[in-house]
Order: sequence, then C-alpha cells, then structure tokens
Amino acid sequence: MITCFDASLTQLSIHYAGNKLLDESYRLSDKPFAIADETLSKLLMQYFLTPFEKVNEIYRLWHPSGNLNLNELYHFSSSIFEKPESFHENSVQITKHLFDVSGHPKIKSGELYVTYFDNLQIEGELHNAIGIFKSETKEAYLKVQSEADGFNLNYEEQAINIKKLDKGCLIFNTEKEEGYKVAVVDQTTNSEAAYWIDDFLKLSIRNDSYNQTNNTLSIYKKFITTQVDEEFSVSKTDKIDLLNRSIKYFKEKDQFNMEEFSNEVIGYEEGIASFKKYKQSFEQEFDTPITDNFAINNAAVKKQARVYKSILKPDKNFHIYIHGNKDLIEKGFDEAKNMNFYKVYFRDEQ
Repeated sequence: MITCFDASLTQLSIHYAGNKLLDESYRLSDKPFAIADETLSKLLMQYFLTPFEKVNEIYRLWHPSGNLNLNELYHFSSSIFEKPESFHENSVQITKHLFDVSGHPKIKSGELYVTYFDNLQIEGELHNAIGIFKSETKEAYLKVQSEADGFNLNYEEQAINIKKLDKGCLIFNTEKEEGYKVAVVDQTTNSEAAYWIDDFLKLSIRNDSYNQTNNTLSIYKKFITTQVDEEFSVSKTDKIDLLNRSIKYFKEKDQFNMEEFSNEVIGYEEGIASFKKYKQSFEQEFDTPITDNFAINNAAVKKQARVYKSILKPDKNFHIYIHGNKDLIEKGFDEAKNMNFYKVYFRDEQ
C-alpha cells in the first residue's frame, strides 16, 4: 500500500516526448520547474499520487540479460538517488529514452513530468522516490468568472484533468540490488501501446506473498472455469462450490500449503493431479515459479474475491447467488413444462 501523508514534492522537471515513428520530436526544459504556489503543489500531488493509493502489485526494474545496469531507468534512478543534484540532468536522459522507445503509431505524445518525493510510504516504510508521469489526454474545461454585471464564461481547450493520470510510475529508494520497489499506473487498454511497462521501464513482477497469493488464486480460477470442463464432468453448482471453497480457504488461513489446499478444496486425486499439472504449465509459460508454501496476503485475497463469480444464470429471468452449501440447491427437469429447474432449500427468508 502506498500513502502520501508525510510526502513532499521537492523537485519537478517538465519535458515533452513525441512519437518517433510519426517524425515528432521531443522538447526539453533548461532547468527544473520551481513550484512557488502551495495550491499548485497540492494539486500536483493529487494528480501524481492519488492513482497509486489502490495499487497493490509491486514490480522491479530488470533487464533480459540479468545485468540491472543495462536497464536505463535503473541507471538514471541510481544516479539521482546517489547524487540528487543530478536530478534535472537525468530527467533529460529519461525523456530521451522514452522518445527512443516511442516507436508505435498508436503511442500518443505528451508532457513528461519527472519528480522527486521525500517520505513517500510504501508497505509501512518511508522512502524517497522518483516519480515519472506522462499526460497524453487533453480535455476542454469551462471557466466561469464572476463580474460586476453578471458572469463571464470562457474555456480552456487543451487542459489536463487531474483525476485522470494516463501513465505513471514510482521508483522507491529501497532494495536497490533487486531492482528497487516500483509501482506503476497505465491506463492503456490496447496491447500495441504497452511500451510504458515493457519497453520504457522494463518491469518484472516481484514474486512476494502478494503475487504468490494473487497468482495461485488466478490460476485456480482459470483451472476451474476452463480446464475442468475438458477433463471432468462437473456441474455449474459444483464449479461454483469449488471456487467458494478456495476463497474460504484463503480467507481463513494465514499460510498456504499446496497439499492441504488440494485435499481440503479439490478433494479427489484426479482433480488434484490435474490442478498441479495446470499450475506447473503456468509457471513454465510465464517463467513465474510459485512455491508450495507461502504466507497468504489478505489484499490479494480481497482483490481476487471481487472477480470470483458465485452466480448461476439459468436464463435472463434469474440470477442465483451461491455463497455456501451447494447441497441446498438441486437441479431437475420438469417434463410437463419441458424446462430445467433449480430447487433451493432455506430455513428463514431474509
């Protein structure tokens, strides 16, 4: 979790990065931007940091060769942390690097803000951090001014909505040897423009308890919703029950144990063997090993619980939510009506 109660914005440099493929250029500032207005400082803090309050996944800078020094952002960030007076000089190099990787026609040009924060909190610890933010989307805003004889109405056509940060990252000055702790925001929805994470930052997922928990629940959900149908004859109510039991396990336990989970949640040998094989395939495909024992992260459980579906949809008339004992719902067929039906048992109506 990232919080900014004690944080302060101490340095800011603003540049512009165009699209290299479209023969656009970049524009660089000669010096850092001096923030003299306290209100402007608060607005910038809101614009830059608010999107990170709900970010849970933490990444690391990396390089395919294994040599972190070949990662441009790692090199520039290390220079800034070691020598703060080199901040603006390195912000220029960061902008040039962004321009160099902006080689897809769908990449939008925009202003690049490079910042330095003091006392930004991540996972309960205060650290200094480098922020890099790009604004690509401009909007029109109306401006109303009160005058002696009424009101004057005007507009700003190319303005920035401070509630809509397009792209951003925070690089925290901790765990340098492993690639720092990095949080990222990217509103991109099309894969063509995923250059921010893959090409510009070059990030890898930090394989901690959050990601171990998140990945295991995600793999299990895909296994139940896709793989199970290919190998076993399982009803929809049974599949929902398998999903509910997994969430229940993760909510009640502090530690994940693969053998315990398999026996308590899946419960039969063929299904257990199939799930382990499915998990192994994921690990190999995405080069993401998941240990058989790890501490369960509650934030990851809450995130996955929101996307775990426990709903039966017989047709457009009904949605049946199953939260507990699947034996209290029965499926049948009414020959007179020539229709399927579900019978639900309960003690008290609420």
